[in-house]
Formats: sequence, C-alpha cells, structure tokens
Amino acid sequence: MNTQTLQKIVIDALEDVKAQDIKVFDTARLTSLFDRVIITSATSNRQTRALASSVAEAAKKNGGHVIATEGEETGEWVLVDLGDIVVHIMQPAIRQYYNLEEIWGDTPVDVELLPQSTRPVQPVPPLDLRFDSND
Repeated sequence: MNTQTLQKIVIDALEDVKAQDIKVFDTARLTSLFDRVIITSATSNRQTRALASSVAEAAKKNGGHVIATEGEETGEWVLVDLGDIVVHIMQPAIRQYYNLEEIWGDTPVDVELLPQSTRPVQPVPPLDLRFDSND
C-alpha cells in the first residue's frame, strides 16, 4: 500500500474517533525508517487507546500491517507503528511537554481535515475542591 493511501486510512480512522489537532509531517528526507509522522491529541486515556485501536484496525482491514503499538497501558501517549507511518496519539500536556512538532515539523503535509480535527485540545484545569467556611 502506498504512503498516501495509508495516510488517508489513518486520518479517517482518527477522525472517526474524534481526534483533535491532527498534524501530518513528511519525514522521508529526515529518516529512512518511515515516510510520515502523524501527531494528534486525545482528551482522555480512554480516547487515546480508542484512537490507537481505530488506527490499527483500519490499517489491518485495508491490508496494512501494524508493526508495534506502545503505551496502551497508561494511555497518556500511544504510538502506533505502521511501517511507513508512525502515529503519536497524545494527551495535551504530554504533547506540549515533548513538542514532537519541533522535531518532525520541518515538512508539514497539506491534508484535508474535518474542522474538529484541527482544533487544539486545551488541558483541563484541576478541580478546586476547597470549601468556603461561609457555606
């Protein structure tokens, strides 16, 4: 399967499970290991795992191969290695901390995405559980 076809399958699988802030980078001239890196955000551990599962199932269904999946135990950052494409599914705080876009972002690929797929995810602030003595 060619890279563009696999890329479309991955993006469709991510959008089916409501991935946000999807970015695609052409890495062919940076490394011979893979041609694309796709980075996306998820709002919870459960969604991170669901996105990884959706990508793996879609690739297999269309004749692709999943070489490895890492990080499903914690669900904060799941990597799906499809050979020519490596998919990073991250929660916003992890994504911001590691800033993979800076490493791989030299050559972004212009892809057509759904509007919700381009929306950045904001980290959820912690709950304020302090009690007011006047209550």
